[in-house]
Amino acid sequence: MSYPRKGEKQISELTNGIVDPVLAKRAGINTALLGSWDEIAGEDFAECTRPEKIAWAKRGGSGEDGGYQPGVLTIACEGARALFLTHAQGELIQRINGFFGFHAVSQIRIVQKPVSIASKRSRTPPPLKGEAARKLEGMMDGIEDDKLRAAIQRLGTAMVWKRGR
Repeated sequence: MSYPRKGEKQISELTNGIVDPVLAKRAGINTALLGSWDEIAGEDFAECTRPEKIAWAKRGGSGEDGGYQPGVLTIACEGARALFLTHAQGELIQRINGFFGFHAVSQIRIVQKPVSIASKRSRTPPPLKGEAARKLEGMMDGIEDDKLRAAIQRLGTAMVWKRGR
């Protein structure tokens, strides 16, 4: 294990230093909250939710606590899981406030929208070579329809390619 030398910083420290002020200004959150979201939300909601922003109340000079008001956290949630999140929001608010170490959030606003990153389609497999190509050709003997033959060729190529990965 190598340790950073004096004066060197890790890339994560540098990027957090750049990204955190922007996130704080635009959304009222930081990379620590985003990075810890899976533990905060728990296994029931980690995959289907994402914190979007915290709307902090305007600070007024009046009041005993210096005008501080806890914020409203907006959470993106997928589909029907929003109903379950609504029922668990009291516990989630406690976890979020425990993460921050003070009463930062008093309310959760749930927005239904896709959270997971769409999976990229895998690339087209390269044409088969050698023994695999000969074996596939042998299996397709007797197929006369060109479209059917091409479809089976693509299927066979994809299956051999995935198996080899």
